Amino acid sequence: MAIDFTMHIPQTDVIAQERIPQRKLYTGALMPAMGLGTFNNDRFSFEDIARAVYGALRIGYRLIDCAAAYRNEKEIGEAIAQAQKDGISRESMFITSKLWNDKHRPEDVIPTLKQTLADLQLDYLDAYYIHWPFRNTHAPGAQKEDRHPDSRPYCHELYMETYWELEKAVDMGLIRHIGTSNMTRVKLEQVLRDARIRPALNQMEMHPSFAQPEFFEYLRSEGIQPVAFSPLGSPTRPDRDRDEADVPVLQQPAIVEIAKKHGIHPAVVCVKWAVQRGQAPIPFSVYYNEYHSNLKSVTEDPLSEAEMKEIEKVDTNCRLIKGVVFLWEGAKSWKALWDEE
Repeated sequence: MAIDFTMHIPQTDVIAQERIPQRKLYTGALMPAMGLGTFNNDRFSFEDIARAVYGALRIGYRLIDCAAAYRNEKEIGEAIAQAQKDGISRESMFITSKLWNDKHRPEDVIPTLKQTLADLQLDYLDAYYIHWPFRNTHAPGAQKEDRHPDSRPYCHELYMETYWELEKAVDMGLIRHIGTSNMTRVKLEQVLRDARIRPALNQMEMHPSFAQPEFFEYLRSEGIQPVAFSPLGSPTRPDRDRDEADVPVLQQPAIVEIAKKHGIHPAVVCVKWAVQRGQAPIPFSVYYNEYHSNLKSVTEDPLSEAEMKEIEKVDTNCRLIKGVVFLWEGAKSWKALWDEE
């Protein structure tokens, strides 16, 4: 059944492209400094997300972040196709997706990519990420204590087998840029040593309570654009990733105070901070007023230098997306995934 994309969007809500900040990749290509994420954690229907993608494209978004693991690429493909029918060119969009952990074997990579392209109704992706640097997967509904019997620590040789297939995909014209995701500097240094085509983007958790300043600056020094998932502190993340010590980002006193001063929601403060800092956040929302205010916020009323400095103090190195479901038997804690043990 076709999705109904009927939506009244006032012309005054449409944000001109020249007002939206851009990031220049090492290839010379431009990508928007903010996009729309599409991970729903089963809280919304695929159709709801597709309508949000369509609405976002209509008001000015051009960066849409997808993934096969989200299971909604067919519906998002309908939204992208409808947006093109309405006059938004494919060339103006920057569409990304990700290869899931159970498709890392060399013989699976290109066919899986082609399936994503078919689902999204596209001829190419602007960037394709390796979603996690492990071949570890997990059963639906896995809990903190669950361990998949086939899960293993990071193996660089196996990772590069996968990465080299993405290089072939660039050669074939199926993707424009390679992205890494959920990496650490230790792992990425090995990739840069052995890659023929350097990654252009690295997707990572970043928000005021987990700014990863050293890794962030390392990426920029290597010409790799940091892309921030969970830029609002992922308040709807799975329960398995929650700990009592976690810091609710949107309740941080400094964030709340700055929001009051500007007359905006604390979430918008996080978005402004991310874009002004130099990363490319991809907040998710299916609500028109939220994704519209997020995009509009990066075109007006910037945070002051003093406010940016104040937000720096909020960083408590609090990782919220811990990845516990990817751990192997014998791993002491989630910190093993991040080279902290």
